[in-house]
Amino acid sequence: MLIGEVAKQSGVSARMLRHYESLGLIQPSQRTDSGYREYSGKDIQRIFHIESLRSLGLSLRDIGRALDDADFTPAALVGDLIRQTHDRIATETELLTRLRRIDAADPTDWHDVLTVVALLQALGSHNPGTRQRAALSTAHGTPVPVEALVEAALSETQPNVAGTLRWALAQAPDDAPALLAKGLGSPLPAVRRRAVQALAEMPGDQATTHLHDALTDPDPQVRGQAALALGTRGKTTAIPTLIDMIVAGQNDTDAADALSELAGEDTATADRITTRLVDHLVHPTTQPPARGRLTQALADIPGTTAAQALVQLSHDEDPAVSLTAMYLLQART
Repeated sequence: MLIGEVAKQSGVSARMLRHYESLGLIQPSQRTDSGYREYSGKDIQRIFHIESLRSLGLSLRDIGRALDDADFTPAALVGDLIRQTHDRIATETELLTRLRRIDAADPTDWHDVLTVVALLQALGSHNPGTRQRAALSTAHGTPVPVEALVEAALSETQPNVAGTLRWALAQAPDDAPALLAKGLGSPLPAVRRRAVQALAEMPGDQATTHLHDALTDPDPQVRGQAALALGTRGKTTAIPTLIDMIVAGQNDTDAADALSELAGEDTATADRITTRLVDHLVHPTTQPPARGRLTQALADIPGTTAAQALVQLSHDEDPAVSLTAMYLLQART
């Protein structure tokens, strides 16, 4: 079969077949009387083998080794191809993400595009100061892809930079809370903590909804951050978690302040908080340090129910509890 027929049947151009021949990958078995290349069925089969291996990403040099070296083993080479493919996919995915973020910033000209590119590079810098300046640049009207800010906030470990990123997100468009909420699904507690901390500093009902979801998080710090934020927003759903924080001694002073703020909303809420505090106080498994903190938490709970609870606690068999209750009763008069 002549080269033109081979090219037509195999889909490999005559030019490429000549290139394969120059590299020694394929040699026509014979030539016609006129000197034209003539390929046998075995030659054509080898061409298909070459193309199959090329489709896997092998270089022409490695293809030659694979076809001609009887001792050649494909396992290591295939492993290398897998790693190279993963690296290529990661690079292309990173490029695609960057392009999408530039598009999301809605640039109007190439200056805007270059500005966004510079911002993205700054947010990924190893220098904390550079990352912080990038976050601050949003105050000057620099178009910022919100997704990039969210990613930076969820990965930032430097407190000052993290605070600046949260501030920038608080000024961001309405889709920021939903993007941050994805961080609440992370398997890493540290990421979930950053997500809830950022949501706590964001206004609006969307952020509040996601904070409610965080109350069921398995990590006590995530639950605590959500409860404190909801307490300042007047959400009584935070009450059980806030009381749990007092029992555990986790930010108990802040939790008690949040309960006091919620109790000031109405008498029913104050009585509900008092009842829950007392229930924990009298529970047989509550340890003395926790009982002391629970008693102290009654200090700023208004209403007769709280006052009556303190009267009863002033006769408690635990001297620390009774003395605290008596002191708080005197402070209320």
